[in-house]
Order: sequence, then C-alpha cells, then structure tokens
Amino acid sequence: MFGHASTKSDSTKYYGVLGVSKNSSADELKKAYKKAAIKNHPDKGGDPEKFKELAQAYEVLSDPEKREIYDQYGEDGLKEGGGGGSTSHNPFDLFEAFLNPRYRSHVRRQKQGEDVVHTLKVSLEDLYNGTTKKLSLSRNILCLKCKGKGSKSGTSGRCYGCQGTGMKITTRSIGLGMIQQMQHVCPECQGSGEVISERDKCPPCKGNKVTQEKKVMDVHVEKGMEHGQKIVFEGQADEAPDTITGDIVFILQLKEHAKFKRKLDDLYVEHTLNLTEALCGFQFVLTHLDGRQLLVKSNPGEVIKPGQSKAINDEGMPHYQRPFMKGNLFIHFNVEFPDSGILSPDQSRNLQTVLSPKPSKHLTDVELDECEETTMHDVNIEDEMRRKPRQQYREAYDEDDDDDEPMPRVQCAQQ
Repeated sequence: MFGHASTKSDSTKYYGVLGVSKNSSADELKKAYKKAAIKNHPDKGGDPEKFKELAQAYEVLSDPEKREIYDQYGEDGLKEGGGGGSTSHNPFDLFEAFLNPRYRSHVRRQKQGEDVVHTLKVSLEDLYNGTTKKLSLSRNILCLKCKGKGSKSGTSGRCYGCQGTGMKITTRSIGLGMIQQMQHVCPECQGSGEVISERDKCPPCKGNKVTQEKKVMDVHVEKGMEHGQKIVFEGQADEAPDTITGDIVFILQLKEHAKFKRKLDDLYVEHTLNLTEALCGFQFVLTHLDGRQLLVKSNPGEVIKPGQSKAINDEGMPHYQRPFMKGNLFIHFNVEFPDSGILSPDQSRNLQTVLSPKPSKHLTDVELDECEETTMHDVNIEDEMRRKPRQQYREAYDEDDDDDEPMPRVQCAQQ
C-alpha cells in the first residue's frame, strides 16, 4: 500500500505529546488534549510550538483511519498515504472546534462583502465620444505583513467574552416574572469571535487585519452609455477576513446640456428662425458634440412653419457597444414674428401681393351695420386654463350660499 511500508518510523511520539498510552480510548484522548491545550494555550502564556504539536497529535489520533496508519507506519506512513504528516488546520481553529462544535462552521463560513457605490457625473459629450476618467479611491485590503491574520504568529485565540460566537446575550427583567433576552455584537472582539494579545498584534495593521490602500482607477465610459448605467469593478471593494470581497460600482449621472437633449439614441435641439428666414430660407452652423460643424439649411422655396421639426439621419447618439450605428438628430424650429407696427401700410400692401391674397368676400355696409364690433387683447392661454377651474369652484360656492338662505318664520296664532 505504501512505498516504504517496510521501514517503520516512530509511532509513539504523538501518544507521548498527549501523555497517553497507545491503547487509550477516544474519551481518554479528548480529556488529555483538552487539559494539555488549555495549559499550553498562547493566550494563557503557554508555548505556541507545544500548542501546535498537541493539535497535530490530536488531529491524527482522533481520526480512526489516520490512527491505524500511524500505529503501523508512524509519520512516514501518514505522509506517503496522504494522511498528512502535519496538521492541516489552524491549531486554534481545531481547539475552538473541540470546545464548541458550532465554531467550525462559524469560522469557515464566508459572508458576502458589501458593494461600494459611487456616483460619476458625466457630460453629454462624454457619452457621445467616450472617455476615461481617473479616480483616486481608498479601500481596505488584507494586511500584507500578516496576511489578514492580525497577529505576528499568525494565530489568534477565542474571545472568552462571547465564547467565540461573536455575539453576546444579555437578559433583563421586564416585570411579573418575565425575562427579555437581547443579542448584540460582542464589544470585546467586535463580533469576530477571536482576540489577539497586545504583544502578538501585527505592527502594520495593529491587529485589525486590514490596512488602507490608495488606488487610482481608470473608469472607461463607453460611447452610447446612458444616465443611470452602472460600471462595475468586480471584487475591488473593501477586503476583510473570511469575506467575499464586494464590487465597486459607478453609477453614471448625466449633467444637463445647454443645447442638446437626449432621448434613447436620438438627440433633440431647438432653433429659432425669424420670419424672414422661415419664409425666404435660412442656413446656420450647428456645433455637434464631437466638435464637428454641421451646415443646416433649408431647400429653395421651402417655408418653415412654427413648431415644425426636421430630422438629420445618423447624427444622433452612438448605439452602446455598436458605436458605428447612430440615432437621429431632430431640430425643432420656433419662428419669431416681428413686433406690431413694424410694417407701414405700403409695406403691408406690397407683402399682400407676394403672399396669399385676402379672402375675396367683402362685407357690405349693411352687413357691417348688423355686426357688433369686438376688441382683442393679449392673453396667456395656460394661465387662463389654470384660472378657469378656480373660477368655477368659486361660482359653485356662491350658489351654495344662496341656497342656504333662511326660510321665513311662521308665527303661531294666539288663542
């Protein structure tokens, strides 16, 4: 079975370390290990090397299969047979698991670290052209000196305040023989379930197991990304022992642009024409988000009406991850009319000859006498629409007041 089975090595050493005979029972091994481990625990001033030897011996002899191999072939048999010539566990973990069976799952269970979320302000130009922003961040990393153990020796002891659970339970009486139990994080170990002696604390991290690192991150904003989109750096958040490191997440926040508006992959811009440009033609230069100068002009004889929109294909936003495809650029035209009185009567008559003639029907003097003359005034229709419901409410209220007039009293006739 083993390559050097014919050469036996010492198979009594582990029994000697625990101070028991070779025919000791499992219970006798437990009692011997517990007594010797408590006596030699480093937190109690014991010898760390002796403590490790006790853990190694007990780990082998408490396993029936490993004990059988050790009894026949010694430590060499364990090495060749794959049983492990040395303890494969942290001696402190073995000790804690021995005293508290639930401790092993508590120690080995890794929790998920929290994500770190940052807001990254970007301009519309950034999203159109793409950009790389360098950001300096600080984060916690496992101490390089002690590899996240927090101690010089690489070991730690169980917190006796919470018995290694990381939590403490306190009780208080709330009257009438009733007791309330409250669970809270152990203040002695801050929930870690372990303590490190002052003399054994790692100098760089002072026993905290983590140190701070300043890191410059290159955040690549790709063409076509949108407001609210996330850029994720997996596993780059704060590190902590027995913890799966979370992510650093940047959420894009678009700053409002002075000229362009974005809707999905399309761009919108407003432009105001005077009446002459709207009727007789126009041209103007529009500076795009990438700095290009676009010449925008009307077709010969084309009239632009107020509120009319025009589209320029393939001048909108790049599609995300398909930047060679683009949306459309929409231009919404406003037409600015001249002020009253700017045209003389002669100019008005000349303008009529160019524009559509007035309606051909002329009212007779008799028809004019039958009409009532009106006067128009300027008005803001939105203000009028908001005022109308309030006016109707007041009128309804006044009608209710009229309905509540007291009835005339009728006097009873005296006998």
